[in-house]
Amino acid sequence: MQTSDYSCRQGRFSRLACLITLLSLYATPLFAFDLAERVKEFSLDNGLKVIVLERPGAPIFAAHIAFKVGSVEERRGMTGAAHMLEHMLFKGTTNLGSTDWSKEEPLLAEVNRLGAKLDKARRDNESPETIEKIKSDLAKASAEQKKYVVSEIYSKIYSSAGGVGFNAGTSKDLTTYIIRMPANKLELWAWIESDRLKNAVFREFYSERDVVLEERRRSYENRATGKLYERFLASAFIAHPYGEPIIGWPADISRLPLSEVQRFWDTWYVPNNAAIAIVGDVKVEEVERVVRKYFSDIPARPLPERVVTTEPVQGGRREIEISFDASPTFFIGFHKPAWDDPDDDVMTVIDGLLSTGRTSRLNVNIVRKKKIALSAGTFTAPGSRYPNEFMISGEPLPPNTVKDLEKAVWEELEKLKNEPVGDEELEKVKTNLQADFIRGLVSHYGMARLLAYYQQITGDWRNVVRETERIEAVTAEDIERVAKKIFTQENATVANIVSKDKSK
Repeated sequence: MQTSDYSCRQGRFSRLACLITLLSLYATPLFAFDLAERVKEFSLDNGLKVIVLERPGAPIFAAHIAFKVGSVEERRGMTGAAHMLEHMLFKGTTNLGSTDWSKEEPLLAEVNRLGAKLDKARRDNESPETIEKIKSDLAKASAEQKKYVVSEIYSKIYSSAGGVGFNAGTSKDLTTYIIRMPANKLELWAWIESDRLKNAVFREFYSERDVVLEERRRSYENRATGKLYERFLASAFIAHPYGEPIIGWPADISRLPLSEVQRFWDTWYVPNNAAIAIVGDVKVEEVERVVRKYFSDIPARPLPERVVTTEPVQGGRREIEISFDASPTFFIGFHKPAWDDPDDDVMTVIDGLLSTGRTSRLNVNIVRKKKIALSAGTFTAPGSRYPNEFMISGEPLPPNTVKDLEKAVWEELEKLKNEPVGDEELEKVKTNLQADFIRGLVSHYGMARLLAYYQQITGDWRNVVRETERIEAVTAEDIERVAKKIFTQENATVANIVSKDKSK
């Protein structure tokens, strides 16, 4: 289970990387085909969208279930609900995860009653004695209930059936559930995943909140770059929920009610908000038969309106500095449009110019020639459904400082604004979008993720192909125009880590 702030990725792959994955299909003879003709799709009456790519060969398949919901749909004061729900969906169902559900059910109800009572006592500032008594009662009730719990039930079943890579991820935009399985286990996969949607049981909620709090301490509070990134987003987005951490703020996590996670589940985990992509040694007809058999009886529900605040124009440079016992680190970000704006395709090419490959501008000019930085790169964050940030990060090479690194970065951005990119360099960047992934074969997992992502983010998986055409059409004039619009001091948010001894 993981959180991911970086767009398109439930791991650490950017939307650009997803695009590169596709482009490698067209450059490698083994996979050369018309994607639009090979991919098949169907929908159930309840709105579930299913995308299938038959790829004969090794008898395996990858399945990727994507729900169009992420932390961006959370209510203020309830941050972390999307990620907490992802954790809960690993706890089993009425059919899986219990040795005797009829006996466990009343015990779980008592655990949840006491957990809610403890939360209320803390909110109401009850006496320490009262709180300790409830905690003791909760611990005893949890111990009784756990006698019937079978931990890690999904991993055990999937592993015994030859499944690998079973995981899930929560991002700003999506929540996804993934697995790779032997081809003859398609029906087992369908039964498990449909059962999870029909009969989920939120076991161990209150103890799992503590697990998430510890995860937060590890990944954000005790990790310099995690803390810096979190503070950066909170400063870059003052109105839009992209500024809230996926994992949630500590105070929100510690008092997050089970009822809110249940509400989130009831609202968003419905078939008409989901897409399934299956890639591998399968037949479309068999996939459709199995999916209809197991998923058709899950009822659709009306989705609420996705009302999201529009981030106001920044209107001035913002700076964040945190002290930490770590190497100096530099972030600079610029607001940019979402995936459906033509200028976003131009930004993809700019991304390539600045940091794709050894001959990229940041690597050549800042790292290798001037030796100002140990590393420098670019990425888009923290999502794609809404206007987001184009970010540049780096670590200065001593005795250079973050200020020296920022100065060098601005020099490269000014070149984009004032010096037209040559035809040869532009073509090389576009070619590099293909070459980076030609070295490796496209996996079933990667393609399933790609199809599910584009279906849910853009509304049509075919935009995977359309985007390659739009990027191919980007010109040097486009780059100069967009760079002048995006890379301004008024649109910049800068974040630095300074060592504790220097911040005194």
